[in-house]
Amino acid sequence: MNVKSTAGVFTLIAAISSSTVMAQTSSLLNASFDVARETFAAVNPKFVEHWQQQTGQSIKIDQSFAGSSRQAQDIIQGKKVDVVTFNQVTDIEALVERGIVAEDWAQRLPHNSSPYYSTITFLVREGNPKNIKDWDDLVRDDVSLVFSNPKTSGNARYSYLGAWLFAHQKFNGDEAKIREFVGQLLANVENFPTGSRGATVAFAQNGQGDVLLTFEFEERNILASPEFQDQGFEIIVPPSSVLAEFPVAVVDKVADERGSRDVATAFLQFLYTPDTQRLLSDFNYRVRDPAIVQETAATFPDVALINPTEVLGPWRAIQAKHFATDAVLDQLQAQ
Repeated sequence: MNVKSTAGVFTLIAAISSSTVMAQTSSLLNASFDVARETFAAVNPKFVEHWQQQTGQSIKIDQSFAGSSRQAQDIIQGKKVDVVTFNQVTDIEALVERGIVAEDWAQRLPHNSSPYYSTITFLVREGNPKNIKDWDDLVRDDVSLVFSNPKTSGNARYSYLGAWLFAHQKFNGDEAKIREFVGQLLANVENFPTGSRGATVAFAQNGQGDVLLTFEFEERNILASPEFQDQGFEIIVPPSSVLAEFPVAVVDKVADERGSRDVATAFLQFLYTPDTQRLLSDFNYRVRDPAIVQETAATFPDVALINPTEVLGPWRAIQAKHFATDAVLDQLQAQ
């Protein structure tokens, strides 16, 4: 993946920092996805300190965590969120369609407003007893899976899309065979928790399933957790998987109502700064800053990342075909 310079963002941050911008609010609410809890517990205090140093103002950052799609629905229903740090473009697009986020949100920051990204990998039990190596192994009759519900979790939609893209490549785009493959994978799911953290609990604490499908960064964090180190879990990185970009956006309608646009924008820009990019890499995200990418090159295994939009079309088309009511996901789960 080509990584472009983010110098323009740093220039913009400097301009804001040197100005006499006065926030009209003393708080900011960030809605994020389930397994980003530890990430923003570390990032938020750094931004609070940065904002205080640059503007002389105190700011309190409140956090909301849930499945990415659940967060979007809550915002649609009136939840007053200033910024979203989601794991799926379709959840931001749902806000765009209702006039809550501006159409040009993806052009406001580099890399389509995605300061970091990941992919889907497989977490297996000690010794990899089912000999899991690739997506093909996940449709075997003797393998049971755990991942979150694609209806409520962006993480799970990436797991679904990872399987679909693998089958698309394997079967040269033959949709009947692709549907059969993905249908078999869904039939092997033992538990569909609402969000990603629930899936982790089901697999790691409750002993459900042979394989947990979730983000690479989450699996690496599980291995590093003292709570799970004695269980000997192993990460299996398939040769190819889905590119999972994590989009961020100001919730324009709320930011304008609350007078929080300046601080909300600065918060998202802060995610691109070198120190924050390094911090994000510490939580096992793949990041954009070229220097940090070089520093962490040995940390992340090679995997061919497939961008869903390059195979299946724009995100709105993917959402309509696969995840809308009575779309392909519903059809396959009803079989």
